[in-house]
Amino acid sequence: MAITRENICLTVAYDGTDFHGFQRQANAPSIQQYLEESLTQLLHTPIRIYGAARTDAGVHAYGQVVNFYGTLPMPVERLPFALRAYLPPTIVVRTAQIMPEMFSVRHDNCGKYYRYRIINAPYNDPLQLRYGWHIRKPLDLQRMQEGAEILRGTHDFTSFEGKNTTPMNPVKTMYAITFTQEKENVDIHVIGSGFLYHMVRNMVGGFIDLGLHRFTTMKFRRILNMLDRTALGATAPAHGLYLEEVFYNTTRRQLIIENVRQGIVR
Repeated sequence: MAITRENICLTVAYDGTDFHGFQRQANAPSIQQYLEESLTQLLHTPIRIYGAARTDAGVHAYGQVVNFYGTLPMPVERLPFALRAYLPPTIVVRTAQIMPEMFSVRHDNCGKYYRYRIINAPYNDPLQLRYGWHIRKPLDLQRMQEGAEILRGTHDFTSFEGKNTTPMNPVKTMYAITFTQEKENVDIHVIGSGFLYHMVRNMVGGFIDLGLHRFTTMKFRRILNMLDRTALGATAPAHGLYLEEVFYNTTRRQLIIENVRQGIVR
């Protein structure tokens, strides 16, 4: 009698500092490697996982989503607790559920929510070094928000695409780009239909140039329309970026968009 293999979906949080990104690497530790090895040990069979987003080295996540096929010796809701014995403390499985056989975390999502943290203060806080980009000079948040409005909507984002990326459709829709501030911490919230390689980090680099008055909003609009990455400045460092959530229904996506627009954030 054949054993039924379930399509199991996990929501995963991690501190990306000590890992070379999500995707498995030949000679460096990755989130995928640790998840696969832990599941293989727990389930006593080789496991291959599939991720919704291939976060870069140093990028953090609160809502990464993965799925794999396997047979569980326990109720699915107990899986996150069982995995704690196998995973390092910087990787936590938050939820687990069984999904339809053909469900794909990569192809069935309808958008992602990223947050980028700027530490805007004269002196850096050493306790935040791993979790935000320190900008010493004061930022013009109004000009940065004006730049965000230029990027909101559907555009060809070739000018914000990272180098050496796998070719993909550069036309994406940004549903919301907003800024929140608490003391010296400025968070940039970006919700979109999809993202190119390094796209959020390149957007943040552009916002910082706007906020420091290195160029005008008119030039920022020209950069978007030029479809030329070399027209933009530096890419923001990875350690300020967080994958907050991956959406699988438009109702949830719209709720988070409205919350972000109103400044209701985690």
